[in-house]
Amino acid sequence: MIIASVADFREAARRRLPRFLFEYMDGGSYGEVTLRKNAEDLAHLALRQRVLRDVSKIDMSTTLFGVKQALPVALAPVGLAGLNARRGEAQAVRAANKADIPFTLSTVSACALPEVSAAATKPFWFQLYMIRDRAFMKDLLAQAVEAQCSALVFTVDMPVPGSRYRDYHTGLAGSGGMKGAAWRVGQAMVRPEWAWDVGVMGRPHHLGNVAPVLKGNTGIEDFFAWMRNNFDPSINWRDLDFIRSEWKGPLIIKGILDPEDAREASKLGADGIVVSNHGGRQLDGVLSSARALPPIADAVGDDLTVLADGGVRSGLDVVRMLALGARGVLLGRAWSYALAAKGEAGVSKMLDIITAEMRVAMALTGCTSIDQITREILA
Repeated sequence: MIIASVADFREAARRRLPRFLFEYMDGGSYGEVTLRKNAEDLAHLALRQRVLRDVSKIDMSTTLFGVKQALPVALAPVGLAGLNARRGEAQAVRAANKADIPFTLSTVSACALPEVSAAATKPFWFQLYMIRDRAFMKDLLAQAVEAQCSALVFTVDMPVPGSRYRDYHTGLAGSGGMKGAAWRVGQAMVRPEWAWDVGVMGRPHHLGNVAPVLKGNTGIEDFFAWMRNNFDPSINWRDLDFIRSEWKGPLIIKGILDPEDAREASKLGADGIVVSNHGGRQLDGVLSSARALPPIADAVGDDLTVLADGGVRSGLDVVRMLALGARGVLLGRAWSYALAAKGEAGVSKMLDIITAEMRVAMALTGCTSIDQITREILA
């Protein structure tokens, strides 16, 4: 198929991946209302088209956390994305490096920190959850320091995992043992290209950073059981002291939807936040990122760097998020679809598409630099 958009990458990914992997990546919690609203609320934002303005030179570069980059975007942390293609996170970090934007490695990646570090040519970000085992967290943070990660993304909106119906329908959740494994093998067998590329040639299939604590239990049901049992519901703002004691670089708090929480993050010394509802995968029915973003940016935008994710499917959506008050935008499903469809080349092409779409949107709203993208361009 001819791929010209993120939506095309999504369809290509659906055709290539086993159903359980595609639905895991594509789905949200409960009735998926927030998942849909993330994209719909962005799409319904109208822009002011301006004419007869010199837009012959457009600069899309920006600086985030003291580092200049080519675009105001980063690749968001996506759990298990490395199973979408052979050693997937290693491919994705190379594409991000070539595009001169940050890549964020998830705690629950398929490829571990050392492998991604070996593939990278520039520093990348690392994402961490609050886990019951503080010694394990301390070890992960030490690995991130050793890998010279340039920022830590601390995700706070997952004290317990959300309930995602699609994962039950595909046997990824709720079907352990031989029955669940057989179900997933059957889905993989009807996707022979993926089965060969990832299932056979992509070995070893360790679950990256959490493999040491799984103690040889490498089945995907072991991973989900570990997540349910080890995310820490007692997490509170005081836990940032533990993170700060082990991490001295830029600290970004991910999962903020309320201005009061944003102010709290600022008071406790965060360098940035990500306005995010976890891609609609946690609490269904909460505000879309597009609706939550403006009051949060108004509350703390002068005190820390506000980033956002959720529902971004084009360069036009990136411009909309920036206009609502974000300094940078995280792409999650967009790069996961592209990786599943075409590997590293797919992620590079997706970023080229985002860049071209941003350039058109900036030109037709009369913006020649990222700092000119403000609410003034919204109709």
